[in-house]
Amino acid sequence: MVAASAYAQAPDRSRPPALGEAPKLVLPSIQKRTLSNGVRVWIVESQEVPVAQVNLVVLAGSGDDPAGKFGVASLTAAMLDEGAGKRTALELADAIEFLGATVTTGISFDATAVRLNVPVARLQDGLAVLADVALRPTFPSADLERLRQERLTSLLQARDEPGSIAVTAFSRVVFGPSHRYGTAAVGTEASLSALRLEDLRAFHTAHFVPSRAAFVVAGSIKADEVTRLLDQEFGAWKGSGAQRSLPPEASQVKAAEIVIVDKPGAAQSAIRIGRVGVARSTPDYFSLQVLNTLFGGAFSSRLNQNLREKHGYTYGASSNFDMRLAAGPFVAAANVQTDKTAEALREFMNEFAAIRKPIERDELSRAINNLALGFPGEFETTADLSRRFEELVIYSLPDNYFSTYMANVQAVSGDAVLKAATTHLVPDRLLILVVGDRKVIEPGIKALNLAPIRHMTVAEVFGK
Repeated sequence: MVAASAYAQAPDRSRPPALGEAPKLVLPSIQKRTLSNGVRVWIVESQEVPVAQVNLVVLAGSGDDPAGKFGVASLTAAMLDEGAGKRTALELADAIEFLGATVTTGISFDATAVRLNVPVARLQDGLAVLADVALRPTFPSADLERLRQERLTSLLQARDEPGSIAVTAFSRVVFGPSHRYGTAAVGTEASLSALRLEDLRAFHTAHFVPSRAAFVVAGSIKADEVTRLLDQEFGAWKGSGAQRSLPPEASQVKAAEIVIVDKPGAAQSAIRIGRVGVARSTPDYFSLQVLNTLFGGAFSSRLNQNLREKHGYTYGASSNFDMRLAAGPFVAAANVQTDKTAEALREFMNEFAAIRKPIERDELSRAINNLALGFPGEFETTADLSRRFEELVIYSLPDNYFSTYMANVQAVSGDAVLKAATTHLVPDRLLILVVGDRKVIEPGIKALNLAPIRHMTVAEVFGK
């Protein structure tokens, strides 16, 4: 292991050169209002195009699924626009189309969002539809059964694809089947089959409450006027949910282990390597962003250049810290040729070792430039703007987070990246998961002598 202080002995490498003329990110200021029932409204006026984007963010997601009912939050979000107020799903779709609007729902482990995009001239009518979808879904039983069967079919199909098996297996092994992050957002076959309309209604009643809600509004609107219109449709919204309980911190991987999931005849092996990562609130967030960009978060990253460009084992290799309210997974991934599985694993582990050594000044500069120079492009449309500002609400970020993002990235030093790597990328405490044809790949994997090997079946991966 290289101590972090070793990097400080070479000051010419500790910080990248200046970016030069970087694009400017000038965002409209946030105007904050509150509805009569206490719901927060964050408004960003952008007058270029006569449209309004109104996003209702509810601080409840798949991470709030009760034990034994994994998938209920995801299914509830999917059912919101399957009939609402006095309209059926088809009538709702017709009304939205008539307005020239779109209404979409989305969910993560941390939050649910119901989003309206509508011409400003139709904003009042659009908000009435949004209120029906968010507050008065009807949860028709026939649509529940249709969505349930679609999801069960998807889970069945996932058993045939090594990459899909690997995604599910990695979470299950790293977090365990009882932790919410150990099961996909849609749940399992057993939990999906057991969900009833009463479960969806109960989740909606408990979590879709004013105290857990906020609006993010962007577009060609005026703050006072949009607040008045929102209060007309949502000001009478009542209800008080229970205090939110986040998923517990998961136990960290204690020692390196290899898990092989046998998929006879697989043309590729799906490799996933990682451990429990960090929460979004981690103090070394920006260092980790630069570290991940170097390691596997960009086309020019070390993993991709090694496994794809140099050796041709894969079409692409990547890594990611999935930061949630509680610590989510860190995973490095690639789908590789079956006959090159062991060779690819060796190169993965070589890169895990190499990233824990001092980083050359030019490489650090390229990673920082990649992050900082591309950042303004993430705010090109009204929808982009509102989606990014949702993050401020969900993760309690400061109002100036985006305007200071590039400066914070540029301030990351080589010492900080090295410290992040030695803290979070620990080769002898990684879960190495491989989905592939066991009889073909196991001898080569065993010869690497990386860690003890155990086996799982596909049925165990998608356990009840």
